Amino acid sequence: MHTQHDVIVVGGSFAGLSAAMQLARARRNVLVIDTGLPRNRFASHAHGFFGQDGKPPAEIIREAASQLAAYPTVQWVKGEAVTAQRTDDAFSVALSDGRIESASRLILATGVRDELPAIPGLQERWGMTALHCPYCHGYEVRDRRLGVLGNHPLSAYQALLIPDWGPTTYFTQGAFEPDAGQLAHLAARNVRIERSPVVELLGQAPHLEALRLADGRVVAIDALFVAPRTHMNSTLAEQLGCAFDEAPLGPVIRVDDLKQTTVEGVYAAGDVSNKMTNATFASAAGVAAGVGAHHSLVPELAQHK
Repeated sequence: MHTQHDVIVVGGSFAGLSAAMQLARARRNVLVIDTGLPRNRFASHAHGFFGQDGKPPAEIIREAASQLAAYPTVQWVKGEAVTAQRTDDAFSVALSDGRIESASRLILATGVRDELPAIPGLQERWGMTALHCPYCHGYEVRDRRLGVLGNHPLSAYQALLIPDWGPTTYFTQGAFEPDAGQLAHLAARNVRIERSPVVELLGQAPHLEALRLADGRVVAIDALFVAPRTHMNSTLAEQLGCAFDEAPLGPVIRVDDLKQTTVEGVYAAGDVSNKMTNATFASAAGVAAGVGAHHSLVPELAQHK
């Protein structure tokens, strides 16, 4: 089966749906391809997202998808886009079920996956009491005993932020020791420093009660902030020849202000191209990508780019 669309949006979470909405309202033929496995599926509620504070991410996505479906030029396919290539003046996308779709433009909103440190008890608490974003989750664990896991060069910086939400302990893991200046700042923020590595999270998951350290001690902690390494969910950008930049937590696709990649006609939005990630940033990037893709489809506008 081969269908020509104006734009194919790969990814149906906050960024992809925001992009598709702009194009639908511009009365362009849009196909959304989505696996149904968004990065935010581990979080029970989304916070700090304008007008959606406290809603489950899955509910936000369902509502947005329902609103998008009301536009007659939108189609939706549940599946995985496995390959993409340029064919003459269009792009061809093959799905895992053998289906092939084509479009004049592509928007990659495929998201990223988080690589967590290999510490027992961490994965089953991810998104609930093991957290990555204090702006997304800090208020919900306010005034509790908070920890920051030192698994990244920016962990000490994160430890400086967390005391605004509660008493904080920074676990260096024996690898990310603060320098003299950072130690002074952490002391000013009343951050406790623990240098014995965390080897296990304790309590009835998803709740967290304490951390077991390598020296045998147990430290009471109610929520732990972790900066995961991120990886692309998809190889489509690489297949198409898009350039990447290295962000603090992993590679991102290089884009301009309207989210066009280094490959003409290919746009990227959301966590795949944002160095700072949360729901609002993802949605805003999707809006920019949708607008950018639409502008590129209007020859008179494209000439003035």
